[in-house]
Amino acid sequence: MYGEAVALGAGTVLNALATGVGSAFAIDAETTARVELDDSGTVEGAIAGAPDGDTRLIRRCVERVVDRFGDGQGGHVRTESDVPMAAGLKSSSAAANATVLATLSALDVSVGDDAELDREAACRIGVAAARDAGVTVTGAFDDASASMLGGVTVTDNAADDLLAREAVDWDALVWTPPARAFSADADVARCERVAPMADLVAELALDGRYGEAMTVNGLAFSAALGFPTDPAVEAMPHADGVSLSGTGPSVVAVGDRDGLERVRDYWNQREGDTWLTTTRTDGARVIE
Repeated sequence: MYGEAVALGAGTVLNALATGVGSAFAIDAETTARVELDDSGTVEGAIAGAPDGDTRLIRRCVERVVDRFGDGQGGHVRTESDVPMAAGLKSSSAAANATVLATLSALDVSVGDDAELDREAACRIGVAAARDAGVTVTGAFDDASASMLGGVTVTDNAADDLLAREAVDWDALVWTPPARAFSADADVARCERVAPMADLVAELALDGRYGEAMTVNGLAFSAALGFPTDPAVEAMPHADGVSLSGTGPSVVAVGDRDGLERVRDYWNQREGDTWLTTTRTDGARVIE
């Protein structure tokens, strides 16, 4: 009983901490999960490159899938990822989605539009597991839906409702400083103070004005969460949109490649990692 699947990292259009409405877009960075089920009744987990990493989320994903579709199985789940952890690039959502799909594959449960379970429903299993594990404040359905479905999504996280999804073809530039920030530790009260700006961002996103939405979001939430706005200001003349991603510390810009290469010259002068990538529209998938 073996399954393997991959899911995508993502960048932020709208942080959901202020109002519960969020928006994110999938990027070309993958997390792979490998799940092997047995009759032990206990789930063990491991994260490649992080021997002391917190495996509660991925173990809970396996347990939730088994509770719904299995027969009390235990087993082992291991993830490895191109998405840096605690960097605002939706590593937890990618790990959850990949683990859910891999466990469903191990149980021979088909996933797809005409299958036993569609991908949106599979995504909600991982969101519920994230809440169980205490690794998210909002439930992160915005991040999880972008990772699972691909493209850009807008969601109501309080209701786990997908408000909009659009396939987009963007170049993206990511800057990740050395510091790390865990979303569960974010100052929600300060974020709620920028709710009027978040409402404006939601309106822009639902109108398809994603670049403007990102930039307003980035300025508002950088201020609320105590991150510098200098990287965004450097990017604004050359990018269609730029935002703090998630609760930071990464900053993501989108636009044409020539403009982003100019931004990269600025960001390369900063400590940390800067990399060019693209959006993805295919979303998560089962490998085996």
